[in-house]
Amino acid sequence: MDLTQIEWAGQLKNDQNAVVLDVRTREEFEEKRLEHSINIDIYTGQAFIYDVDALDKTKNYFVYCKAGGRSAQACSIMNELGFANAYNLAGGIMNWEGKTI
Repeated sequence: MDLTQIEWAGQLKNDQNAVVLDVRTREEFEEKRLEHSINIDIYTGQAFIYDVDALDKTKNYFVYCKAGGRSAQACSIMNELGFANAYNLAGGIMNWEGKTI
Protein backbone atom coordinates (compact mmCIF):
# COMPACT_ATOMS: atom_id res chain seq x y z
CA MET A 1 0.00 0.00 0.00
CA ASP A 2 1.41 3.38 -1.01
CA LEU A 3 1.32 6.08 1.66
CA THR A 4 2.23 9.74 1.42
CA GLN A 5 4.99 10.99 3.67
CA ILE A 6 2.44 12.43 6.11
CA GLU A 7 0.39 9.20 6.22
CA TRP A 8 3.54 7.04 6.50
CA ALA A 9 5.06 9.12 9.30
CA GLY A 10 1.75 9.34 11.16
CA GLN A 11 1.10 5.61 11.08
CA LEU A 12 4.71 4.80 11.94
CA LYS A 13 4.71 7.16 14.93
CA ASN A 14 1.72 5.40 16.51
CA ASP A 15 2.73 1.82 15.68
CA GLN A 16 4.41 -0.18 18.44
CA ASN A 17 4.69 -3.17 16.07
CA ALA A 18 6.56 -1.34 13.31
CA VAL A 19 9.75 -2.17 11.44
CA VAL A 20 11.32 0.37 9.07
CA LEU A 21 12.85 -1.41 6.08
CA ASP A 22 15.25 0.24 3.64
CA VAL A 23 15.54 -1.77 0.41
CA ARG A 24 18.31 0.30 -1.20
CA THR A 25 21.92 -0.77 -1.65
CA ARG A 26 24.26 -0.85 1.36
CA GLU A 27 26.08 2.21 -0.04
CA GLU A 28 22.85 4.21 -0.29
CA PHE A 29 21.86 3.08 3.22
CA GLU A 30 25.21 4.19 4.70
CA GLU A 31 24.94 7.57 2.97
CA LYS A 32 21.52 8.59 4.35
CA ARG A 33 18.77 6.65 6.07
CA LEU A 34 15.78 6.93 8.37
CA GLU A 35 16.26 6.34 12.07
CA HIS A 36 15.92 2.76 13.32
CA SER A 37 15.77 1.30 9.82
CA ILE A 38 17.14 -2.06 8.77
CA ASN A 39 18.63 -2.64 5.34
CA ILE A 40 17.85 -5.52 2.97
CA ASP A 41 18.95 -4.71 -0.58
CA ILE A 42 16.28 -5.64 -3.13
CA TYR A 43 18.97 -5.87 -5.84
CA THR A 44 20.35 -9.05 -4.23
CA GLY A 45 17.58 -11.02 -5.97
CA GLN A 46 16.86 -14.39 -4.39
CA ALA A 47 18.85 -13.45 -1.28
CA PHE A 48 16.43 -10.56 -0.76
CA ILE A 49 13.50 -13.00 -0.85
CA TYR A 50 15.19 -15.34 1.65
CA ASP A 51 16.11 -12.48 3.99
CA VAL A 52 12.65 -10.90 3.88
CA ASP A 53 10.90 -14.25 4.26
CA ALA A 54 12.84 -14.77 7.51
CA LEU A 55 11.36 -11.58 9.03
CA ASP A 56 8.49 -11.66 11.54
CA LYS A 57 5.30 -11.59 9.44
CA THR A 58 3.24 -10.34 12.42
CA LYS A 59 4.98 -6.96 12.34
CA ASN A 60 4.01 -3.92 10.25
CA TYR A 61 6.66 -2.96 7.71
CA PHE A 62 7.27 0.60 6.59
CA VAL A 63 9.35 0.21 3.44
CA TYR A 64 11.32 2.87 1.58
CA CYS A 65 13.92 3.35 -1.11
CA LYS A 66 15.22 6.38 -3.01
CA ALA A 67 12.11 7.29 -5.04
CA GLY A 68 9.45 4.70 -4.20
CA GLY A 69 9.86 2.21 -7.06
CA ARG A 70 12.02 -0.44 -5.41
CA SER A 71 10.05 -0.21 -2.19
CA ALA A 72 6.76 -0.66 -4.08
CA GLN A 73 8.24 -3.80 -5.66
CA ALA A 74 9.45 -4.97 -2.23
CA CYS A 75 5.97 -4.49 -0.73
CA SER A 76 4.49 -6.54 -3.56
CA ILE A 77 6.99 -9.35 -2.91
CA MET A 78 6.29 -9.15 0.83
CA ASN A 79 2.54 -9.43 0.22
CA GLU A 80 3.16 -12.55 -1.90
CA LEU A 81 5.24 -14.00 0.96
CA GLY A 82 2.37 -13.55 3.41
CA PHE A 83 3.07 -10.18 5.02
CA ALA A 84 -0.26 -8.54 5.84
CA ASN A 85 1.07 -5.01 6.35
CA ALA A 86 3.79 -3.59 4.11
CA TYR A 87 3.55 0.16 3.54
CA ASN A 88 5.44 1.87 0.73
CA LEU A 89 6.76 5.41 1.21
CA ALA A 90 5.57 7.14 -1.96
CA GLY A 91 8.32 9.39 -3.30
CA GLY A 92 11.00 7.64 -1.24
CA ILE A 93 13.71 9.13 0.91
CA MET A 94 14.62 11.77 -1.68
CA ASN A 95 11.32 13.54 -0.87
CA TRP A 96 11.50 12.84 2.88
CA GLU A 97 11.29 16.01 4.95
CA GLY A 98 11.75 14.38 8.35
CA LYS A 99 14.88 13.45 10.28
CA THR A 100 17.56 11.26 8.68
CA ILE A 101 20.90 9.95 9.86
